[in-house]
Amino acid sequence: MLCDKFDSVFYNQEIENSCFDRPGAAYVHVPFCRRRCFYCDFPISVVGDNPPLTRQGPESAQGFGTIAEYVEILCQEINATPVLSRSLETVFFGGGTPSLLTVQQLDQILNTIDRRFSIAPTAEISMEIDPDTVELDRLKGYQAAGINRISLGVQAFQPELLTACGRTHTVADIYAAVEKLHQLDFANFSLDLISGLPHLTLDRWQDSLEQAIHLNPTHLSVYDLTIEPGTAFDRWYTPGTLPLPSDEATAQMYRIAQQTLTQADYEHYEISNYARSGYQCRHNRVYWENRSYYGFGMAAASYTNGQRFTRPRKRRDYYQWVQTLIEQHGAIDCVSVSLNDRLLDTLMLGLRLADGLSVGNLTEQFGEMVLSQIFACLQDYQQLGWVMYLDGSAKKREFLERSHPPHRIRLTDPEGFLFSNVVLTALFEQLSVTDP
Repeated sequence: MLCDKFDSVFYNQEIENSCFDRPGAAYVHVPFCRRRCFYCDFPISVVGDNPPLTRQGPESAQGFGTIAEYVEILCQEINATPVLSRSLETVFFGGGTPSLLTVQQLDQILNTIDRRFSIAPTAEISMEIDPDTVELDRLKGYQAAGINRISLGVQAFQPELLTACGRTHTVADIYAAVEKLHQLDFANFSLDLISGLPHLTLDRWQDSLEQAIHLNPTHLSVYDLTIEPGTAFDRWYTPGTLPLPSDEATAQMYRIAQQTLTQADYEHYEISNYARSGYQCRHNRVYWENRSYYGFGMAAASYTNGQRFTRPRKRRDYYQWVQTLIEQHGAIDCVSVSLNDRLLDTLMLGLRLADGLSVGNLTEQFGEMVLSQIFACLQDYQQLGWVMYLDGSAKKREFLERSHPPHRIRLTDPEGFLFSNVVLTALFEQLSVTDP
C-alpha cells in the first residue's frame, strides 16, 4: 500500500477514531562502527579507527565525511516524514555506535526532530555508547544537547571474553566510562551484558553480574547470545557444542541473573531487562506495548496507523529511498497489519513484560472468542507453572472461572520467561489459523 501524507490514511475520521495511537516515540539508527563484532548481524557500515573522536575542523577523515553525509540525509528524511500531531515522549539513538557522532551532529539531528515533531520537555532521550568511545567533553556535549539516558554496551567483564566476541573496548574502559557518567551526574544509565558467549562459564557469568551491580547502573539488559546467519560466530560455531555453553548452562545463566539482580533490588520488568524503581526504559516499553513509533535512518522500522515499513539495509539504497521520499512528498510503501497479526504481535510483545497483558484490553480489541482460545491454549502451561493469572489486586489466581475472568495474564519469573518461546509457539499455532 502507498501511504501519502496528503492521503486520507493519515487524516480521515476512521483512523482518528481507530485503536491506533499517534506515535510518541522515535528511533534513530546510526549505522557506523569501528569494526563489526563477531556476533553482529545489524545493518552497519565499518569506518575503522577513524574518525578520531577529538577531530575538529575540516572533515578530512574518510569515516568522518561518511558520517557527516549520512547525518545530512537522515535529517532530510526526518523533514520529509508526515507529522501525526503528537509531541515525542521518547527518542532513542541506536546502532551501530551512535557515540561516533560529534556533538554538533547529534545536536543537528535532535534539533531537526524537535522542529519537525516537537520533543516534550520531559522526554527520555537515550543513546547507545561503546565504552571506548567515551570522552568527558563529548559526554558533556551530548548531555547539553539533550541526552539524559545512556546505554553502555559492556557485554562482559573478562578480557578474554571481550576479545572472543570482537569487542574493541577493555574492562578498564568500562570502569572509566562509568566514572565519567558519575562525574557528569548521569542519573540514568544502563549496562548491556550477553550470556551464552563462547568460553563463558557459570562462575564468569556470576562475576560479570556482580561487577555490573558494583557499578550501580539504574538499568541492566541481559541478553542471551543468538548465533545469527552470516556472522563470524555462525562460521565458527555450532549451537550446543563447545566452546559455546550448553543449553542447560545458558538456562542456568538466566536463572542466576534473575536471582542475583532481583536480590540486588533490580526489578525484572521484562524478559531481558532489569531496572531500579522508576528507571524502566520508557522507549522500549513502546515496542513491548505494541504502540506506534517513528523510525529514522538506514534499516529503521516504523509502525504508524497500523502499518509497518522498513527502510533499506544498505546505505546507498537508503540514500536513494530518501530521495524518492522527498520527490513523492512523504509517500511510503508500507504494509498494513491485519487484525490477526496485531493479535499475535500483542501476545508476543506483551508477554515479555512482567506486567503481562490486560484481559479487558484483549477482549475489547479481539473479542470473547479469541480470549477463550487463549485461555484454552494456556491451560497446560499454567499447570506447568509457566503462566499465571492475576486478579484486580495483582494476586495470583489458581483457577480460571468463566464468570470471573482474571484481570491480567503473564508469564512466571523465571521459568515462564525462560520457556516463553514454547508458550508463544503454541499460541501462534492455535490462533494463526483463525482470523478473529
